[in-house]
Amino acid sequence: MKTILNDSKNPRFNLALEEYVLKYLEDKEDFVLLWQNENSVIIGRNQNTIEEINSDYVERHDVNVVRRITGGGAVYHDLGNLNFSFITHLKDNLNNYRKFTEPVIDALNALGVPAEFQGRNDIVVDGQKISGNAQSFYRDRMLHHGTILFDSDLSVVSDVLNVKEDKIKSKGIKSQRSRVTNIRPYLKEDISMLDFKKTLLKHLLGTDNISERVYELSNRDLENIYELMEKRYNQWDWNYGESPNFSIEKSGRYPGGKVEFHFDVKDGRIKDVKIFGDFLGSRDLSNLETKLKGIKYEREAFRETLKDEPLEEYFFNISLDDLLHCVFA
Repeated sequence: MKTILNDSKNPRFNLALEEYVLKYLEDKEDFVLLWQNENSVIIGRNQNTIEEINSDYVERHDVNVVRRITGGGAVYHDLGNLNFSFITHLKDNLNNYRKFTEPVIDALNALGVPAEFQGRNDIVVDGQKISGNAQSFYRDRMLHHGTILFDSDLSVVSDVLNVKEDKIKSKGIKSQRSRVTNIRPYLKEDISMLDFKKTLLKHLLGTDNISERVYELSNRDLENIYELMEKRYNQWDWNYGESPNFSIEKSGRYPGGKVEFHFDVKDGRIKDVKIFGDFLGSRDLSNLETKLKGIKYEREAFRETLKDEPLEEYFFNISLDDLLHCVFA
């Protein structure tokens, strides 16, 4: 088994690297990768992004939102979380979550962490989740990856994934929220993330001499990874537009009265919208509804579409910021 030493904290690059090793790397050895992301929400392949994130928090705190190629639920990553990836030949490994979590559990146990496998794809400590896992396959190769909560800011986890109970109808796979904890308090001896990463990698590779198992990415490899990152993971159409179609109702009360939006969204864009409320106005709302059809269901597209409209004539004493709050807060 080989590894690739990767210091990038960019979730778009890291997910592109995984996919590249799975699908395109000419060296067909088995690989194990360890990597970290800066503040990010990583969305499962079959999920509705809007349904999974607190959009207002994400935008105010510049949290990355990126879709991965594996299924499962949305997860929050920060630099206190360590991700591991196995890219192997398919064989009988698909859906065999225990095979890939056992070496991680063994390493944690050796460090004093009473980790154990639970359910279909989780690692837990004292009944609380410290690792979720997911898989994907391509031809005769498969990807298994998971998280390890080492020292994450768990308060942010609840904020960024704490979605308001809007009236939303979607066929997306919804995340199941679990109680989570970090492993650092359980360690026999406190160590840094860097030392933990080195210790875990040695265990997973089965050697103390990591350097002999390192695959060095060539310039061509890097060019291909960046190209994949640009074509997929940098694209709004992948991260948001790939969401299953959904309908959503949003409402709010402001000085000028109550406003209510009913949206149908397809491929991340507003397919249809109706506006209701007890506010006063002198213009026909159908003009605004027509302008909103076809735009991305996101704050900046909404703002750009309405910023030059005479909104006071549609919504007396209700501002553009009020409307943005109504739809995206």
